[in-house]
Amino acid sequence: MTQSSSSPQAPHRHRGLVRLSSVGLASVLALLIGTSVLPPLVADQSDRAVVNAPVALLTAPISGDVAAIPVKPGDSVEPGALLARIANPRVDRTTAIQLDSKVTDLRERSLSAERKRLSNLAYLESLDTAIKLQSDGIAQMFRSEIEALRAKIASAQASAEEKKVLMDRQVSMVSRNVASPDMVKSTSQAYTAAQQEQKAAEARLVQKTGQLDGLLRKVYAGDDLSGLAEITQKRMAIFYDAQRLQIEETELKAALAEQQRLLARENTRIDSLSGTEIRAPGGGFVLNVGASVGRHVTAGDSLAALVDCGQSFVVAIFSYRQGQNLQVGSRVTIDGEPSGPRPGTVTEILPKTSDKADAGYAVPFPQTERRELYVLVKPDPAPAAPATEAGSAIPANSCGVGRWVSVTREAGWVPSTSMLWRSAGDHVASLATRAGTLVTAALKPLTAETAVAATEPAPVAPVSAPAPQQASARAAPQVPAAQVPATQVPATQVPAIPAPETTASTRPAPALRTDAMPLPPQRPQEFGTTPAEPKQARREQRAER
Repeated sequence: MTQSSSSPQAPHRHRGLVRLSSVGLASVLALLIGTSVLPPLVADQSDRAVVNAPVALLTAPISGDVAAIPVKPGDSVEPGALLARIANPRVDRTTAIQLDSKVTDLRERSLSAERKRLSNLAYLESLDTAIKLQSDGIAQMFRSEIEALRAKIASAQASAEEKKVLMDRQVSMVSRNVASPDMVKSTSQAYTAAQQEQKAAEARLVQKTGQLDGLLRKVYAGDDLSGLAEITQKRMAIFYDAQRLQIEETELKAALAEQQRLLARENTRIDSLSGTEIRAPGGGFVLNVGASVGRHVTAGDSLAALVDCGQSFVVAIFSYRQGQNLQVGSRVTIDGEPSGPRPGTVTEILPKTSDKADAGYAVPFPQTERRELYVLVKPDPAPAAPATEAGSAIPANSCGVGRWVSVTREAGWVPSTSMLWRSAGDHVASLATRAGTLVTAALKPLTAETAVAATEPAPVAPVSAPAPQQASARAAPQVPAAQVPATQVPATQVPAIPAPETTASTRPAPALRTDAMPLPPQRPQEFGTTPAEPKQARREQRAER
């Protein structure tokens, strides 16, 4: 009777279940289609955003051996901090030795020319003194001779006049036949001799006067000035030699200065090649180190990569339709950072990027799909962090390079599909965590009672009891697990519910750039987990979940 009464209701029950299942499936499909089609068209949010920053590649300026690298990947550095030191004791110094030899030779020649010139100048001073003394003496002699000649001329003139008067008287007497003509002849000869003597004295006077004038003008003529003329000629030769030595000294000094400049430049080059220090051009953190102490590097080899946290920005991917509501200067909100939401400003909108431009940043730009573009966002300066306690560690990657975040347009209210599902998953995980906490708290007293009961001796059952007990066990109805009292559940069988992650995104952080380094980079553990984790670690994580 029971089977006949229940059989007519079975088809109705099946039809209700099928109808309910169809409605539920249609609702789920409608929800999936709506959340996958509508938000990408009108959403004001993008969760495909990653924190990025420019990376500076530090290379070796010279060849040599790495003497010290005081930093390691992940270290924070200040501007001007020492990153590496290179020493090169095998620098070729042949050119410097040759230049030093030329400098020494030119210096000696210049000093010799200077000494000769100074010696000639001193000799010229002594010659000038001797010439002056001789000139003064000869001039005084000439003046004395001129005075004597003038006196002699005056005496000769007086004597000639006297002779002429006597001769005129004797001629008069001869003309009157008073005296003999022979007497006039001797007087006439004496008068002529007096005139000749006067003329000779006048000629000597003219000669001495000319010599005196020439001596005053430093024109030496005549036998009396021959010695002075020789000294003057010698002085002129020494003077010209001193001029030549001065010109030679000037040329040698100019050549010496040039060689010294070349030697100083060569010494500077040798100093720069024999050792150098590479310092941080700005603040940030060390992305990776491409060399080790003792390794020989050549000029241009990569030593380290430095990320400039002061120039960090966010690369977000929006669709073209979403990008119509954004422009340079638009205000957005960045979510997903440990410090909480942070405002920012759109600085650039790029339809695409190139590998060459992309290589200058710490993290590769995310791949875009059809009708998508890049939106670069500059976060506002973060507020001053509170003072940390002494000895507390400061995270190396303080700018969060490689962290996935979300970017929301200011006053936007339509989230993206992935953010909806992530929010739903976070709520479910939160509810599961709370349920697990309540169950654990409820089972703590039972766990204590079970531990006490385990210490008591178990009662001895009779040998004939197993058969009736097994029969009664088979006849007992199956009770659902939800109806079993809490006292019958051992504490050791309650599964542990893992707590959900509190990060804004569960996707792995993009790998930081290491292709520019000559050695395999060693990423710091603080940078986050990458898809390249060992398989054993992933198996252990899945087992823990």
